[in-house]
Amino acid sequence: MPSISSESPSEASLIERIAILEQRKAAIAAEQSEAVLAFARAHAESQAAAGTVEPDALERSIAAQVGLACRVSPTEGRRRVRMARDLHAGHDRVRALFAAGRLCEYRTATIVAATAHLSPTERAQVDQALADQHVDTLGVRRIHDLTRTLAAQVAPGKFLTRCRAARSGRRVSVRPAADGMADLTAHLPVGEAVACYAALAAAVNEAAVSPEPLTRSRGQVMADTLVERLTGQTTAGDVNVEIQVLVPVEALVDPTSPLPAQIPGHGPVPIDLLTTGAARTTWRRLITSEGVVIGGDSRSRLFTGRLAALIRARDGGRCRESYCDAPIRHLDHIHRWADGGTTEFDNGRGLCAFHNQVRETPGWKAEVTARGIVTTTPTGAEYVTTAIPVNRSVSENANRSCVA
Repeated sequence: MPSISSESPSEASLIERIAILEQRKAAIAAEQSEAVLAFARAHAESQAAAGTVEPDALERSIAAQVGLACRVSPTEGRRRVRMARDLHAGHDRVRALFAAGRLCEYRTATIVAATAHLSPTERAQVDQALADQHVDTLGVRRIHDLTRTLAAQVAPGKFLTRCRAARSGRRVSVRPAADGMADLTAHLPVGEAVACYAALAAAVNEAAVSPEPLTRSRGQVMADTLVERLTGQTTAGDVNVEIQVLVPVEALVDPTSPLPAQIPGHGPVPIDLLTTGAARTTWRRLITSEGVVIGGDSRSRLFTGRLAALIRARDGGRCRESYCDAPIRHLDHIHRWADGGTTEFDNGRGLCAFHNQVRETPGWKAEVTARGIVTTTPTGAEYVTTAIPVNRSVSENANRSCVA
C-alpha cells in the first residue's frame, strides 16, 4: 500500500489556498446575484401574465422569496435584488470584477448603494472611473468615499437632492447587545451628530475638573450623561420604567438559580440588575409552559390588551417569519379573520410591517400545522417556524416559568 504523507501543508500553500477560496467565494456570490436577477425577471413575467399586480407588492414578494431562499431577512433580500438589477444597468466593469472574484460581495454592494440614485448612463461613467482607479485593490472605506465623490461629480444636482432627502430619514433605534446591554443609535445629519457628541465630550471635561474624584471612564461618563439628559433624571440609574420581563419560576424560588430573565426582543439579563438603583419597576405576571408563553383568547377583531401582550412575549418581540429579526409591528391572524379565523392566542403571531404586507400578495399563505406555522410562497416553497422557548436551563430541568 502507498504510504500516506504525514507532512503538513506549508504556510505558503495554506495562504494561497485561502486566497483561492476567497476568490471562489466572491465568484459564487456573483453567480448567485445573476440567479437572483433571473428569478426576479421570471417571477415578474409570470405574475404579469396572471393579471395586474401592484409594482410595490410584487417587489415585496420577490424580496421576501429571495430572503427566505438565502436565509436572510427580507430587507437583505430586497438589497440583493436591487443590487443584481443595478449591476446590469451601467456597472459592466464592476460586474466583471465581481464575477472574476476580484471584488467581494460587500465591496460590490458598497459601490451599487452609492450609485443607486444615478441613471444607467451616469453609472457607466462612475463604473469606468472606478476601473481606471483599480477599484479591486482598494479597501471598503476608500471605495465608499471614491464612489460617492465620483457620483457627486457626475450628477451634482442629484447628489444635492439625495443629501437633502436623507435628512428625512433621521431616526433613533435600539438593538439588543450581549450581556444585558443594548445599542441606542441616532441617525442624524452630520452637523447635528457632531454637535451632540461634542456636548457629551464636554461633560467629560466638566467631570474631570469637578472636586469629586472621577471613578468612571470617558465612555461611561458620556453614556450616563446621555441617559440623564434624555430622561431628565438626576442620575442614569434613577430612570422609572415599566417593562415586560420573562422570569423562570426557579429564579423566583431559588436565589442561586443560574437562569436569567428575558426581556422580549432584547435577550437575557441578570435578574439582580432589574431592581437596582432608585428606579420604580412595575411587574406584570403572565404564565408560560416549558419556556413558551401560553394562554388567553378574545372574540374581538384585533389582538389587544393581555392577549396582544401574550403573543408579543411568546414571539420574543421579533417577527415570527423565518430569518427575520425585525421588531413586531402587527399582530396577524394566521388563519385570516376574513376566512373565519378567530382572534385567539394560537391563531395569532407577531409580524413586522413588511411580512404583514407581503402576506396579502397573491400566492402567499400561512397555516398552523403539527410542525408549526407553515408559510408557503408563490413558487410553492414552504418555510416552517415554531415558538422559541425562553428561560430553559441547559439541563432541561426548567420546564415551567412565569412572566413578571
